[in-house]
Amino acid sequence: MTGIREGKGLSRRGVIAAAMAFAAPLVVPRVASAQNYPNRPVRLILPFGAGGVADVTARLVTDKLGEKLGQRFVIENMPGAGGINAARAVLSSPADGYTLALLSNGTAISVSLFKNLTFNPVTDFVPVSSMGYFDFILVTQSGSPYVTLADVIRAAREKPGALNVGTINVGSTQNLAAQLFKSTAGVDITIVPFRSSPDVLIALLRGDIQMAIENYTAVQSHIVDKAVTPVSSSGSVRTTFLPDVPTVKEAGGGDFVARSWNAVFAPRGTPPEVIATLNAALREVLDMPDLRKRALDLGIEAKASSPEEIRDRLKDDIDKWAAVIERAGIAKQ
Repeated sequence: MTGIREGKGLSRRGVIAAAMAFAAPLVVPRVASAQNYPNRPVRLILPFGAGGVADVTARLVTDKLGEKLGQRFVIENMPGAGGINAARAVLSSPADGYTLALLSNGTAISVSLFKNLTFNPVTDFVPVSSMGYFDFILVTQSGSPYVTLADVIRAAREKPGALNVGTINVGSTQNLAAQLFKSTAGVDITIVPFRSSPDVLIALLRGDIQMAIENYTAVQSHIVDKAVTPVSSSGSVRTTFLPDVPTVKEAGGGDFVARSWNAVFAPRGTPPEVIATLNAALREVLDMPDLRKRALDLGIEAKASSPEEIRDRLKDDIDKWAAVIERAGIAKQ
């Protein structure tokens, strides 16, 4: 060790003690940094554009999170490319908790949908907590013969391939939910993809499609206006928003569950103390009555989780949607 040598009055034990004292400060900054986290603004990078449900939810949560932890949480939107650009931006940043990722069930789908996914969401990221969950609503045109999901299933079996079911683009959770329904209900339906949710609803109201699978927020106003009829919801239990509407399984659609979620993740190597701080803060924030109400207005069930719970949910969804994609014969992009 430079500057330390054994001699008179300095035993070997003293040399070791002096060396340890010299080296100790080298590890202090990281520990201190983790203990004082956060001491500067934190970025949360989203693989979605501004204004969508995930973006609005993230802004609600990060506003409260900033108040709780005393630092600004800044949303950065990086949509497109199956979330690859957003993931790359997070993974190329230091693993110090100051650049976080919003991952979702869409991330789980991307693992099987893209040929050249440049990251592994299970091994390259550390889970922090879920932020929210939401079901999809299956709707038909009001005044049509399809008043219940049983009506849809019966008609599909009587005339295989004749019924059109609309969703947004191929590979979306809504689109794969339609594929899943096709297999669990044992029906031959034609799944018609559209560019956007408004396009899906226009097609339904025109009668071009007989059923649509969409987010609650996309169909809420049409349900209130009685332009469309909600025939089922996609979760394992009835949705809070439409408690009188049966789930697909209740309505005879087989063992069907399709639920969307979003969650906060950090790059692998982020200090455990930082993960613990974020998880505890998110649990408090997501339990605030005002935030939960505002989230419900958007069709979101605000709910925190342990890191282990959301990691398992990610892994389960990767396996689930990989099987659906393979069975449907959807080509990798």
